[in-house]
Amino acid sequence: MRDPHGRPVVTDLVPNEARLYPVGRLDADVEGLLLLTNDGALTHRLLHPRYEVPRVYEAQVAGVVPRGDLGRWRRGVQLEDGPAAPVDVELLGGGEGGGSTRLRLTFTEGRKHEVKRFCDALGHRVQRLRRVAFGPLTLGRLRPGEWRALTPREVAQLRATVV
Repeated sequence: MRDPHGRPVVTDLVPNEARLYPVGRLDADVEGLLLLTNDGALTHRLLHPRYEVPRVYEAQVAGVVPRGDLGRWRRGVQLEDGPAAPVDVELLGGGEGGGSTRLRLTFTEGRKHEVKRFCDALGHRVQRLRRVAFGPLTLGRLRPGEWRALTPREVAQLRATVV
C-alpha cells in the first residue's frame, strides 16, 4: 500500500473508488496474482493459516533440481520461523544439465518470503517468481500491471474457500 522508496504500489493501478485491502503481498521482484478487496473480514480469513488457502507459484531457481530430488523438496525444511513444506512440488522444465530449473510450488501459509527462503534452504536461489493462483483464482492471461474485477461466481468461490 505504501513504499518507503517512493516506488509505485499496486493500488496505483486501480481506480480509487473504494478502500481496497491487498490479500497478502508480493515483493517488488515478484509478479503475479494479487487479490484486492474492500472486505476486511474476507481478507483476514483468506490470509489466516487455519484455512490453508493454497498459493501456487512458478519459480525459476538457479541450478539443477533433478526429478529424484523432488521427494526432499516435498518433505520440507526447517526455517528460522518454523518448518516449511509445500503441499505440492512439480518440475516444469530444465533441471537436466541446464543452469536453472522451473518448478511449480504450492504453499498454504503465506509467510514472508517463504518461497524464496524455502528454495534457498535447499540450495537453489530463486531467479524469478510468479504467483499463478490464490485459492480458486488463477492468474490466467493477465500481464504485469493489468487487473480485472472478479465475477460474482469467483467471489462466491473465495467465500466458500474459507467457511
